[in-house]
Amino acid sequence: MIKGYAAFCDADRHFYDAPYRLSAEGTDHRGTLYAAALAPVPEGWRRHRSGDWLALRPVDHTLPAQGWKIHVSACLDNAETILSRVADYCFARRVAFKFVPSRYLLHTRNAKYADRAAGGKFITVYPAGDEQCRQIADDLAELLAGEPGPYILSDLRWGDGPVHVRYGSFTRRHCYGDDGELCPAVEDPEGRLVPDLRGPVFQVPEWVTPPAFLRPHLDARAAVTVTGIPYSVDSALHFSNGGGVYVGHDRRTGEKVVLKEARPHAGLAADGADAVTRLRREQTALERLAGLPCTPEVRGAFVLGEHHFLAMEFIEGKPLNTFFARRHPMIEADPAPGALAEYTEWALRIHRLVEEAVDAVHARGVVFNDLHLFNIMVSEDESSVTLLDFEAAAHIDEGRRQTVANPAFVAPADRRGFAVDRYALACLRIALFLPLTSLLPLDPEKARHLADIAAADFPVPRGFLDEAVEEITGGGRGPGGGERSWIPGGERRQVPGGERPRGPYLPVEPGDWPRSRDSMVRAILASATPEREDRFFPGDIAQFTTAGGGLTFGYGAAGVLYALAETGAGRCGEAEEWLLRRTKEPESGTPIGFYDGLAGIAWTLDRLGHPERALELAEPALQLPWENIAPDLHSGLAGVGLALDALGLRDAALRCAGLVARALPGVSRAGLLHGASGAALLFLRLYERTGDTGLLDLAADALRRDLARCVRSAGGTLQVDEGWRTMPYLGAGSVGIGMVLDDYLAHRDDADFEEARHEIVRAAQATFYAQPGLFRGAAGMVLHLSRTTTPAPGADTAGVRRQIDALARHAVPYRGELAFPGEQMMRLSMDLATGTAGCLLALGSAASGGRTHLPFLPPSRRRPTSRPHPGP
Repeated sequence: MIKGYAAFCDADRHFYDAPYRLSAEGTDHRGTLYAAALAPVPEGWRRHRSGDWLALRPVDHTLPAQGWKIHVSACLDNAETILSRVADYCFARRVAFKFVPSRYLLHTRNAKYADRAAGGKFITVYPAGDEQCRQIADDLAELLAGEPGPYILSDLRWGDGPVHVRYGSFTRRHCYGDDGELCPAVEDPEGRLVPDLRGPVFQVPEWVTPPAFLRPHLDARAAVTVTGIPYSVDSALHFSNGGGVYVGHDRRTGEKVVLKEARPHAGLAADGADAVTRLRREQTALERLAGLPCTPEVRGAFVLGEHHFLAMEFIEGKPLNTFFARRHPMIEADPAPGALAEYTEWALRIHRLVEEAVDAVHARGVVFNDLHLFNIMVSEDESSVTLLDFEAAAHIDEGRRQTVANPAFVAPADRRGFAVDRYALACLRIALFLPLTSLLPLDPEKARHLADIAAADFPVPRGFLDEAVEEITGGGRGPGGGERSWIPGGERRQVPGGERPRGPYLPVEPGDWPRSRDSMVRAILASATPEREDRFFPGDIAQFTTAGGGLTFGYGAAGVLYALAETGAGRCGEAEEWLLRRTKEPESGTPIGFYDGLAGIAWTLDRLGHPERALELAEPALQLPWENIAPDLHSGLAGVGLALDALGLRDAALRCAGLVARALPGVSRAGLLHGASGAALLFLRLYERTGDTGLLDLAADALRRDLARCVRSAGGTLQVDEGWRTMPYLGAGSVGIGMVLDDYLAHRDDADFEEARHEIVRAAQATFYAQPGLFRGAAGMVLHLSRTTTPAPGADTAGVRRQIDALARHAVPYRGELAFPGEQMMRLSMDLATGTAGCLLALGSAASGGRTHLPFLPPSRRRPTSRPHPGP
């Protein structure tokens, strides 16, 4: 799970949405605004709402562009009183400030998987200079003495209260960082904009000397060391906003241990419990479970600099989720029947071991409350399992609801006690065969659909799956709503209300074109929100984490409009008018990239018949210094150059190509969107226009750079090696490289490239992909197989059809129409990069024989002189 997505699930049950929308009107029970946010603005002040923040400043006040600023943290219970006192202080002295305006948003910012660098920030105060900063910090420290609040990791703590300081930008300015990505900026002594570093550690720009009044606070920070504790810290396993998990050794015995850290008042769970409270719960639960072979033993506990630590037995083995890559037969293109049977036997045995472990925990009166694939450690010989991470555990008598949970195993809100673990065990039955249970909160009936598919693919006893479906959809609850006890031995239980009518789960199968196209289009249009300013069609969280994200080609309206037009679905005039209105004055900080910014929007508007607005949007890109912009296709100069070339700004496009060529040695990623293959695509398209063979040479060099970052699997597939996993996908995997290899080989023979694209085609033929999206899932495989000119088995109609049929695994109906989930599959998405519009484009490509395509990747041409590959 990518941690940031969970925070975007609360505001809408179907789509990702910004957390601040829950408190925008001050009426939602989760987002009721603080009194200070509802109070009238004092005379001579103005108010501005921006995302999570509500800013107030005197009308005649001009802020410095940057400097030392003050952050105040707070707990949920004292936030309102802290805000009232700080606001009164600032109003009386005419000091600008901003604050998080609701309890819900403060909870979200301090949650366990919130951004560690931003965690704890509740109020920001903007002093006019260093001396005023010292005075305000002193005053607020005295005013708020004794008030608890989380330590802000990016800041220097002022004393021992909730007041913190850091040096940074006061106004919205942006530049491109070392990685070529757009980021907040400060100005260096030469007047250049450089990144405003905002990591989870206190940092000061190299040219800034901390004022003398910070020395006592810097000394206090440096005084906390790990010397004197009975454990060494060898390496970090994991970080969250609540603390870290480390591997260490007991200095006294030499025993290897796990050290779990908890920061006070930080890393909040759903019930408001902080990391320290949960660490104590974990210690209590493990001590209650002492002696069980399926749980770790407690070795000790200590406090270091207010941070609490629990030392536990180190468990050898690997988390259950890692065994999918090792064992799951559907990562292969054509798994043998024997492999399916062998895996089924293994999965049933592992599930039995997990059930036995959960039963042993229940026998001690403990509810685990957080069972999922990452919290189950399997021994190296696969003969035993150990349950990990008991911070959510509770005694059955407490009746506590689930407060921390993996989205693929989270129980419905009405489950309590052992029923929570039974629900997770039911999800595990399905997830061992199809790890798609993150879709169940969208629609519990998806469980029955997944069970049907698993039963068709694997020789698994149907009763094993049916029991899981009954637990998930019926909850094992009796006629009066009372909880039933678990019935062992595979007995069937009656679903309350009798049998549900059984019909096709999906309104139409993805391969039933054009009916599937029409259904997806109706779903997309039904999701539209023309009244909103930030987005027209719901999509990825990038709509809210990047300025102008709801307009963009990858994640916003531009990409959806393109997919509708390309697949013969027609135009959406209302969305076009919305996009034209919103691009009259693009939001400050909007990137210039193709998939995430102005270049892609401009290209789309030009294609839709709005060339004047397209050129207006291209103008900011022409004015920027390009030297520090990344060379990639997604956000950088490769995408910008392709768009400018298409808009007729050909000299500018060639200038982009020159800068991209110089920047390629510094590219650290591979693939179409972020690697050298995007640059190769720019060189190829410019070669086709100019005939300059030097550009073709550059394309070859770029492709070789990406291929050098690939590895061959035991099954003969070529995939991008990310160090801890290999990636076959269209966006950041080998299939995107294969798309450009096809186009290169239309111009020049290359035996190594020919071999590579054959191995890449095999990577596009796995039986199962975890997600449906265009750039990180099965839809990208459909697009590649529909377009490739590689003469290889599987790159034919039957191979394409198999991948199309596989998309049904991920589909979830929306208002009775065919739709697909987005990244992480916790909510639906309608955008091109992650959701339904991308699936629509891929299916349109299959239906048109590759004539429907991504920008700058038109139908491939086979060279007349090319020869069939002789095979492996």
